Amino acid sequence: MEDAIREILEHVTKSGVGSFLAVLKLFGDQPSPGLLSFPLPGATLALDFPNQGERTLRLLDQLDGVTGAVGGRLNPAKDARMRPQDFRDGYPHWKTMETCLDPRISSGFWRRVTA
Repeated sequence: MEDAIREILEHVTKSGVGSFLAVLKLFGDQPSPGLLSFPLPGATLALDFPNQGERTLRLLDQLDGVTGAVGGRLNPAKDARMRPQDFRDGYPHWKTMETCLDPRISSGFWRRVTA
């Protein structure tokens, strides 16, 4: 966990794109009952970057790679560009959730990550 956070911060430093907000939280090992609940045992690091177009997107792709490599996942409530594969890998119960949805109503997020 510490190595992944260190690697993420190194990517941010090398990119020259500064985060104007950083929040580090530690989660316990109590399982969450929700199908799409975000918390997992370990740490979460929230970073907010100004959108500088392609430069920022490249950085975010690098950070997503580090996160996925250690079994982490992105928070869908805080991420406006999550790739479908990252969502499916991080939230294996998404198919169960899909069976509960009204087929006449869906969000842009849901259509993007489950396509």
